[in-house]
Amino acid sequence: MAQQRNQQDSLRFSCSICLDLLKDPVTVPCGHSYCMKCIQSFWDEEDRKGIHSCPQCRKTFTPRPVLDKNLLLAELVEELKKTGLQAAPADHCYAGPEDVACDFCTDRKRKASKSCLVCLASYCEKHLQPHYDVAPLKRHKLVEPSKKLQENICSRHDEVMKIFCRTDQQSVCYLCTMDEHKGHDTVPAAAERAEKQKELQVSRTNLQQGIQEAQKDVKLLQQEVEAIRGSADKTVEDSQKIFTELIRLIQKRSSDVKQQVRSQQEAEVSRVKERQEELEQKITEMKRKDAELEQLSHTEDHIHFLHKYRSLSALSESTHSSSINIRPLRYFEDMTAAVSELRDKLQDTLRETWTNVSLTEVDVLLSGPEPQTRADFLKYSCELTLDPNTANTWLLLSEGNRKVTVMREKWSYSSHPDRFTYCAQVLSKESLTGRCYWEVEWRGEGGVCVSVAYKNMNRAEWFGDNDESWSLGCDTISYRFYHNNIETVVSGPPSSRVGVYLDHRAGILSFYSVSETMTLLHRVQTTFTQPLYAGLCFDYYGVTAELIKVQ
Repeated sequence: MAQQRNQQDSLRFSCSICLDLLKDPVTVPCGHSYCMKCIQSFWDEEDRKGIHSCPQCRKTFTPRPVLDKNLLLAELVEELKKTGLQAAPADHCYAGPEDVACDFCTDRKRKASKSCLVCLASYCEKHLQPHYDVAPLKRHKLVEPSKKLQENICSRHDEVMKIFCRTDQQSVCYLCTMDEHKGHDTVPAAAERAEKQKELQVSRTNLQQGIQEAQKDVKLLQQEVEAIRGSADKTVEDSQKIFTELIRLIQKRSSDVKQQVRSQQEAEVSRVKERQEELEQKITEMKRKDAELEQLSHTEDHIHFLHKYRSLSALSESTHSSSINIRPLRYFEDMTAAVSELRDKLQDTLRETWTNVSLTEVDVLLSGPEPQTRADFLKYSCELTLDPNTANTWLLLSEGNRKVTVMREKWSYSSHPDRFTYCAQVLSKESLTGRCYWEVEWRGEGGVCVSVAYKNMNRAEWFGDNDESWSLGCDTISYRFYHNNIETVVSGPPSSRVGVYLDHRAGILSFYSVSETMTLLHRVQTTFTQPLYAGLCFDYYGVTAELIKVQ
């Protein structure tokens, strides 16, 4: 008997919101009592609607009541605690603040087990029973409990919206089709849902395919990381053997090569890892989108589906395609060859050959995307200077050997085997490998040929007259491209500045007209067998050209 009375007291002095003993009890105007924190949180949620109600009897209060602690009730709860009174066991049948409550419970609200799309009401198990027993109610559409039933009501006609207007892409009621939506393309909401469900499945299929392809690329990138490390280790080992033979002569260079290999290894591994992380993030995002679409595909409320689908329909179809093209494992072999060349040529060619070594780069993702904007190109910009030992005697170098002018009289240069003897041409001092970008700005009536060439090309030939050089001729009205003594007319907007992009390993050489925008003039796809050098060529005096320091 005492135990039963204790249970009754625990129910009487428990908060119907948190189901625990009252803490700082307050009494609302209708007479029901709650924990102060619980009822305030409940009313904070209702502030958005502008009304405040009692969670038990649903009586509303306007304005929001000001609550004071019920001292008598607080003292009584404290006294009862001393007698061993505990909170009533949580009754999971009753609705909490986050639950959908039964609309027909008159006392303490129970959790709804179903919502009816016809009645637009939610029912607990007890009040739902007529929908199972009464013939007319059996035809009603029951779904999982939902707080969004009012979204199904037309705000203008207060009617259930069972029709979808394809013209305006919104849900409407039957009366809407008779006035403001008259003549529009309307279909039953269920029909539109079926149509959108098909689109949803297509989107999911594309996303799942994209996930699979991206996962394959992640595996390829991981394999590439291991291959880079293995190749780098082998290159370091081979380089050390070579430098041992020349330890007294080039001991410092041995340390430099080792450091450079490790630096390039770290840079390339970091680049591949970054690409791998991007793909993993893309996989996560596609999985998240797929989960949202999967959850939406199972909802039974057509109108909620259509409302939600509009916000999700912007999901683009997966456009992921593998861009990973692993080239043969030759990442650092070029550097090993350059070091061997150092061993053979020793001091006489150390400076020139060392330039090739230091500029050797590793380009793992051979088929990676080419730059699209000038900002992208500038990431590969290189500062070039002109080599006085190659300049023809009609050419004068200035501005730190970055600017060249065609003179009316020959300039006095010392004799050198690299000098162009017949053609007014000059090559850069720096060799070009890997990915490089530079710009040439020119002035004058005769124009200029912006070129690249191998170091050993014939010094008596013009750029473009052989298979060892590529040259774009530019003047104020036209462009022409020369290679292997073949001339090709090139169209494009005239500009006094030309950009050159080189991907040596991929065999790509592109020329661009540079102004406010960049316009592709000509693109070469070939195989470069040696390091390249930037070149400038002239056929008329008074013309100037400069290798611009781009930033």
